[in-house]
Amino acid sequence: MELLSGLQIIDLSLFFFNSKTLIISDLQLGYEDYLIKKGVLILKFQFDDLYKKFEGLLEFLKPKLVVLNGDLKHEFGTINKTEWKLLKLFDLIKKYCDFVVIKGNHDSIIKPILKKRGIKLVDEYVFEEYYVCHGHVIPNNRKFNDSKTIIIGHEHPAISLRDEGRVEKFKCFLKGSYEDKDLIVMPSFNVLTKGTDVLTQKTLSPFFDLNFKEFEVYVVSEKIKYFGKIKDIINR
Repeated sequence: MELLSGLQIIDLSLFFFNSKTLIISDLQLGYEDYLIKKGVLILKFQFDDLYKKFEGLLEFLKPKLVVLNGDLKHEFGTINKTEWKLLKLFDLIKKYCDFVVIKGNHDSIIKPILKKRGIKLVDEYVFEEYYVCHGHVIPNNRKFNDSKTIIIGHEHPAISLRDEGRVEKFKCFLKGSYEDKDLIVMPSFNVLTKGTDVLTQKTLSPFFDLNFKEFEVYVVSEKIKYFGKIKDIINR
C-alpha cells in the first residue's frame, strides 16, 4: 500500500521505488535471550525467522540501499549471544546492496559488533525530502529543519482489535504530522513482539503531541489495511 507518492509499505518495511531504498526499524535482536534470563520459557526462533523474512524482502525488492533505523539489539548494558548474529545479517545484506545503521536507544553497546565489519554508526539518514531517525529524541539541526517528511521507529505501534470476544493485537504503521512535516511511524520488524497499543497505552516518542489521535493507522496482517484515524477507531 502506498503511503506517499513512491513510498510503499511492504510487510513491516518501507520501500522507496525511485531510489530503491528499503527501511527497516527495531530489529530488537536478542529479545529472546533477555526473556530467558528473566525465566520465561520460549523456543529460540527469532533470528532464523527474521533472517528468512529479511532475505525474502531483499530477493523480492532488489534494493540499492537498506537503512536499519535503530534498536538493532535489545540489551542495554551488554551484548548477548544472539545479538552477535547481527554479523550474519550484515553479511546477508551486503550480498545485495549497501546499508546504513542508525543508532537507537537500545544500541548503546553495539560498536564492538559494528567494528567487526567496519560499519559506521550514524544518528540519521537524509535523502531527498526525507529525514530518517530512530525517534527517541527530536533532532535539532538544519537537515531536520529543512526536511518535509520524518520517518521514525522506536514506538513499535500496534492496535488491539476485538472480534466476537477475542482480542488480537496487530502491528501497524502510523501517518500524521509533526509541526509542519509529515511523520511516519514504523512498527518493529521483530517477529516476537507486537508493540504498544496506540489506542490504550501511553506513547513513548517525543514526536507525539496533542494531535496524536489524528494519526492514520495502517494495519499489517495478511494485507495492509487502512483503518482510518486513531480517534475514529477509538469511537467505533
